[in-house]
Amino acid sequence: MLRNRRSELLAAFVLILPFVVIYGWMFVYPTIQMVRLSFTDAPLIGEGKYVGFKNYVRMFKDPVFRKAVWNTAYFVALTVVPGTAVALLIALMVSRLKGWLQSVILAAFFLPYILPVTVVYVIWDWMTNVQFGMLQGAIEWVAGRPVNVWRTIPWFMPGVAVITIWWTNGFSILLFLAGLRNIPAELYEAAQLDGATRWQMFTRVTWPLIWPVTVLCLTIQLILQLKIFDQVYLFAVGGRTQATMVLVQYIYEQAFQKNAGGYSATIALALFVIVVTFSVLQFQILRIRGQR
Repeated sequence: MLRNRRSELLAAFVLILPFVVIYGWMFVYPTIQMVRLSFTDAPLIGEGKYVGFKNYVRMFKDPVFRKAVWNTAYFVALTVVPGTAVALLIALMVSRLKGWLQSVILAAFFLPYILPVTVVYVIWDWMTNVQFGMLQGAIEWVAGRPVNVWRTIPWFMPGVAVITIWWTNGFSILLFLAGLRNIPAELYEAAQLDGATRWQMFTRVTWPLIWPVTVLCLTIQLILQLKIFDQVYLFAVGGRTQATMVLVQYIYEQAFQKNAGGYSATIALALFVIVVTFSVLQFQILRIRGQR
């Protein structure tokens, strides 16, 4: 038995060794280097001298960093819960369709997800163009005048949030559809026999059974939106970029435009802590709520 146990442990070690090596090389080592770099004044490439907690003191006093944190939090509030709710609503509607029609509608909703961000930028920049954009009619109806969405600060972040929900919701819709298809039809039949309304069937049958999928979608969306960069950077080019600065964009600016490797590593480490903390916290809170 002892020999068999040793053989099993040896086999397990051999099987997981490639993953451990790659994970350590691609994630653990760079993370350690980032922590080390955050205590120096090093440029992006090259060594620097040790400065202690100077970068951290500078970060907490930096008004642009605080603005970037606020903009990132604002964007998360605009996208995570609303985007998940929209994905659930679309999945509920698509699940009622049958055959080829369901496939066509699902493909239409999933198509934006496979588009590169540059294509998304070109499409929406064209549709919101002040002179000929097809959406300017709706914008003028709301605002009372044509609005250059990407040069108007109050409109900028909500506009990017709408585009992000449109662009990324396809994956969440697929997850919700998979969860809905795993609910036994017998439960709905029993609820109908008991005289349950559609709302009661949703709140008492559908919602509790797809809660794990909802937790997964919210967690994935939170991680993705905390790392927002591409859309904000593209739509803010030529505009008031500091007013719309987000954390990853600020890291990019410090590292690649100002050659401040040590300070950019400090901001990156702060973002890493924020992502891990809030992701784990949200996942655990939602999981505990689902067990009640």
